Amino acid sequence: MTTRDERAAARVAELAGRRGLTVAVAESLTGGQISTALAAAEQASQWYRGAIVAYSTEVKHELLGVPTEEVVHAEAASAMARRTREMLLADVAVAVTGAGGPSAQDGREPGTVFLAVDAEDHHRVVRLQFDGDEPMEVLSASTTAALDALVAYLEAQEG
Repeated sequence: MTTRDERAAARVAELAGRRGLTVAVAESLTGGQISTALAAAEQASQWYRGAIVAYSTEVKHELLGVPTEEVVHAEAASAMARRTREMLLADVAVAVTGAGGPSAQDGREPGTVFLAVDAEDHHRVVRLQFDGDEPMEVLSASTTAALDALVAYLEAQEG
């Protein structure tokens, strides 16, 4: 975990704690890295609901209701975030799925990532493209992007 991720997780903790909001995570390619960052943040037991690490395609379909055959897809990230928020009874959830590399997945270039943020009043999915040459770099960049997306959502709730 990078210092930047630690700072972002601390900001999530501050904002979620102050607003009394709970947070959940659905992870695929990041394999628990987002959850690790959030669980290490201050007062996590008060605002962090947990994570579902759905690495296999079958788990994404069976547990999280991913509707598309392809799991490196905007609809997959969308379903993962929504279902995780519902299952873990959270106010907001972030989900990440993608092709970590070094080879393509679902016809997507390595480094292709879909990130979704879901809340009662908000749902957004973005496609990101990272350098896919080194899988650990894609995982790290995806973790940072997810934490930043949570911070952005929570900061928007402040205003």
